[in-house]
Amino acid sequence: MGEIKMPRKNFDEVLKYTEYAMRTTAQKEMTAKEKEFFINETRHNFNNHINPGFLEYRKSAGDDEMAMEWMANGDTFTDLHGKEYIDCLGGFGSFNCGHRHPIIVKNVMNQLEKQPLSSAELIDANRGLLARIIADVTPGDLQYTFFTSSGTEAMESGLKMATLATGRHYYVAFKGDFHGKTMGALSMTSKAHYREPFLPLLQGTRHAPFGDLEYLKKLIDIMEYVGELPAAIIYEPIQGEGGVIVPPDDFIPGIREICIKYDIMMVADEIQVGMGRTGYLFATDYSDVAPDILCLGKSISGSVIPLSACVCTERAFRGMFPDPLLHSTTTGGNPIATAAGIAAFNVILSEDLCGKAQKGEKIFKEGMGVLLKKYPKLFVDFRGRGLMLAMEFCDGDKGYEVVHEAFNRRLLLSGSLINARTIRIEPPLNITEAHIKEAIEILNVSMGIVYNRHFN
Repeated sequence: MGEIKMPRKNFDEVLKYTEYAMRTTAQKEMTAKEKEFFINETRHNFNNHINPGFLEYRKSAGDDEMAMEWMANGDTFTDLHGKEYIDCLGGFGSFNCGHRHPIIVKNVMNQLEKQPLSSAELIDANRGLLARIIADVTPGDLQYTFFTSSGTEAMESGLKMATLATGRHYYVAFKGDFHGKTMGALSMTSKAHYREPFLPLLQGTRHAPFGDLEYLKKLIDIMEYVGELPAAIIYEPIQGEGGVIVPPDDFIPGIREICIKYDIMMVADEIQVGMGRTGYLFATDYSDVAPDILCLGKSISGSVIPLSACVCTERAFRGMFPDPLLHSTTTGGNPIATAAGIAAFNVILSEDLCGKAQKGEKIFKEGMGVLLKKYPKLFVDFRGRGLMLAMEFCDGDKGYEVVHEAFNRRLLLSGSLINARTIRIEPPLNITEAHIKEAIEILNVSMGIVYNRHFN
């Protein structure tokens, strides 16, 4: 047997550190000395125990101080230094209900006081309650839900359901798609930056141009001819990581027709675009069609607890009936997560967050129309639906400069994960009209600085 290595610290030292960490969690304010110590601790911990790259990879924050979120409420958050920021990033679509919505927090606390996690052996009623709600609000014949904890897990579930339903092992996704980073979901994701270090992935995957229905028809025709019909066609109703790309109106209905013709599972990835983000409860509603499998995540938990879902028709899900544990997760869909999900639907419906997303879109687009004319060499396009919007700049470096200047004026934005040419605007759906107008003015000032720096 090899030598057993003892812990780096003895347990008494670790115990004292846990007590410090717990005191920090309980604190709402810190003295200047406490802040300095906490910042140094955080920097040390990220450098040595998380990933030193994160401290170098921050896109928005300046380099002069640690940019650390401390508290959040509604459509704003406050950093460790007490500076309040307007959140126009929204956790890349995670905070549709805003930060710490009181109705959602209360429902979670009510469940927390009863039972945070279940045994995973007996029946958990919350899962049934939330699954019923989802079945009632989703389009078409979507009926059964498998709950997980992250978006990529929902996609993995969807791939499995499609394979069970059809008996096939090939898949079609689209250029510009982002579906997650676990091995199956990564196979559907198109960006080489994420794929190349882990190749080969699922070998039966094809990628078609997003929005090109004629190409897709030819591809499926060839796949049928050579005996490789796919189990599923996976798509984002609006591409998020790909740059907030809205497809032609006939594209998604065309996918539906192809899937019916060849008995292919139509899998909609609404992990980012769903839950009211585009002004409809589900982005697929724009096309008036229903998928066979609908993947949800991010804001389905009301921005409080990680939760995701793979929602299926009976046809897509029946392969799970003989053995419900053929695909399973110990903590996915746990009582506190599903309590959050129940409350999230209550808030979205009772507060008409879909309608608020539509109103927010109108205000943003009016403001951006003015900025497009004012800074033509810098700011070249503005697009999207609801509060899933994007600003496109002449190049990534100048886009980053705008984001940086905006952050210095307490507005949080971000580009795609590896590019700042396209900057996403995805605030909480309940962002106030006053904060939208303030965000537009901050962008006006920030663009003016960058414009004068490069074009005057």
